[in-house]
Amino acid sequence: MQTHVLKWLLTAWKRPMAVLAVVLAAFILPAPAHAQSADPTPGPAVVGGTRAAQGEFPFMVRLSMGCGGALYSSDLVLTAAHCVDGTGSNTGITATLGVVDLQSSSAIKVKSNYVYQAPGYDGYGKDWALIRLSQKVTGLATLPIAHSTAYDSGTFTISGWGSTYENGPQQRYLQKATVPYVDDATCNDAYSGDLIPSDEICAGYLSTGGVDTCQGDSGGPMFRKDGNGAWIEVGIVSWGNGCAEPGYPGVYSQVSTFASAIDAAASSLGG
Repeated sequence: MQTHVLKWLLTAWKRPMAVLAVVLAAFILPAPAHAQSADPTPGPAVVGGTRAAQGEFPFMVRLSMGCGGALYSSDLVLTAAHCVDGTGSNTGITATLGVVDLQSSSAIKVKSNYVYQAPGYDGYGKDWALIRLSQKVTGLATLPIAHSTAYDSGTFTISGWGSTYENGPQQRYLQKATVPYVDDATCNDAYSGDLIPSDEICAGYLSTGGVDTCQGDSGGPMFRKDGNGAWIEVGIVSWGNGCAEPGYPGVYSQVSTFASAIDAAASSLGG
């Protein structure tokens, strides 16, 4: 069983510690203002990436607890279950949208009013959640989710404001990179059987490492083009052994597995 990083935390955990990590998260993470703090000097990030252009990924969302997300609908953000603290009313999360520069005066900032965490989430799989915003966001594209495994292979795009290296600072500017699919058997071998193949999908440069999501990217989307050339979300940043380490691909919640449940939850929330 390998030491790994839930890519929301500032330290590495073993998988059995994931439940404890959720409980302790409020004490481990810096306050929201610090979670969104940024290095004023742009550089390569999403480990091994480059800066995204303004408007390139208009569905990207930065969450004030130090996670990422994607705009599922005009008032719902899809993120990771380990980024939130259960289901219920919640007005304490601020979503920043519409910009690559978190310090931009053009940033759209909207408070949450409700959080829906995947039923049965206990730190093992089922790593998805929806955050309902207190008002609808207009003028920004949403990111459709994959409803089948048709797009669960090939090359994926990852993007976020997370660390450029393990335990590094969060970023001011949105970063992007591409990573190739890693099949379940290979990924499961890398993690000594710790993968949940039905719930998780892996991507990364297995032999060389060097490109990956990292702390602060949790909850953000892994996406690719569909048959019509439009972006579609296939994964949600979840965990991995460190950041961009050779031999350890990134592990993502497999969106196609949970698409029906996500849609049903969104409908119940009015999205």
